[in-house]
Amino acid sequence: MNTLLPTSTAGSLPKPIWLGEPETLWSPWKLHGYELAQGKLDALRLSLLEQQQAGIDIVSDGEQTRQHFVTTFIEHLNGVDFEKRQTVKIRDRYDASVPTVVGPVSRQKPVFVEDAKFLRKHTNQPIKWALPGPMTMIDTLYDEHYKSREKLAWEFAKILNQEAKELEAAGVDIIQFDEPAFNVFFDEVNAWGIACLERAIEGLKCETAVHICYGYGIKANTDWKKTLGSEWRQYEEAFPKLQQSNIDIISLECHNSHVPMELLELIRGKKVMVGAIDVATMHIETPDEVANTLRKALQYVDADKLYPCTNCGMTPLPQAIANAKLNALSAGAAIVRKELLA
Repeated sequence: MNTLLPTSTAGSLPKPIWLGEPETLWSPWKLHGYELAQGKLDALRLSLLEQQQAGIDIVSDGEQTRQHFVTTFIEHLNGVDFEKRQTVKIRDRYDASVPTVVGPVSRQKPVFVEDAKFLRKHTNQPIKWALPGPMTMIDTLYDEHYKSREKLAWEFAKILNQEAKELEAAGVDIIQFDEPAFNVFFDEVNAWGIACLERAIEGLKCETAVHICYGYGIKANTDWKKTLGSEWRQYEEAFPKLQQSNIDIISLECHNSHVPMELLELIRGKKVMVGAIDVATMHIETPDEVANTLRKALQYVDADKLYPCTNCGMTPLPQAIANAKLNALSAGAAIVRKELLA
């Protein structure tokens, strides 16, 4: 692995055409039963190969074995009824039909651990694994049992901690918690959201990360972004407390966003995954475009703490476009790495 500017991905990668509908977010599975179980592992192996061929240093599962970054985890928990659905406003932006919390939530068995063991068996590279964060989980459900967002978040934090410890034991090097809700519910984030996140990482010896994104490139999110003005300063709300937290790495979207790069000053001292690839466009970044984003970040992040990565959610992209973007990320990081070592 490159020890300087190691590259990674923030979230999902496209699924093969035989597993899910191409260029479709949250596509239903095309396979069933035993064939689905085997197909997921084949897709995981293929995703690993594509990352390796692109020169990605810290590899992931590409979320090949899950339909949705939140609900696939929740499906395996007790206390949530997927047949009893309600329409709620997700991230305070768009309506979605979600399952209902009907009783105490608990984890029946490990959710992703066997997948992580499979990935670990097929590579010696560092592995990063993503889990939904507590606040984003509660924002993707209707709660008729706890009737308190905070109480439910603390319960999910305990469950996530159980899963994270077993993922660590399976050989995962970095466990990332996805918290797009951190860019929306600022009062809750600072009142208890970051504390819940720290409960989720309690006792872990592997590195931990939080990924705070501006959402997939779907219409509801792109419409919302148009209302944010020329500067997106949402990170300003959570960064000061995250800088003081036990989270090791903070992952954010930079390329083609309107996030002022100087906000990185608020997390000085933390490792930072800088999103240098835009997943909401078919345009394939040039290595120089990637390098320019990284150079700007290096004004506020020490070189030994900068991790070039994609923005999140490449699933809806054509496979060839996604692979080309991964290649651009590696090439852009190589340019800046060479400059730093000169």
